[in-house]
Amino acid sequence: MNRSDFEADLLREGYQIYYGGQRANEATPEHGHDWDARVMVIAGEITITRDGKADTFREGDSCAVPANYPHAEQVGPQGVAYIAGRRAV
Repeated sequence: MNRSDFEADLLREGYQIYYGGQRANEATPEHGHDWDARVMVIAGEITITRDGKADTFREGDSCAVPANYPHAEQVGPQGVAYIAGRRAV
């Protein structure tokens, strides 16, 4: 899926769109959000660990994390830039 298709899906599904990023090697311990999240990586990489399973996402990859779902994040050595969708629950 390309960026414009991803953004169109987000809007169609009631998500607000945000653009962001994180610095190289930044780590966020396990946490949850009070919103549904969908993310598409547009540069760099990020590893998201859920239920003890780590998945690495790179440019063009996307994932979803439901509200209040425990997960941890580890940014790759070049940082990460992304398009994020947030939807209130």
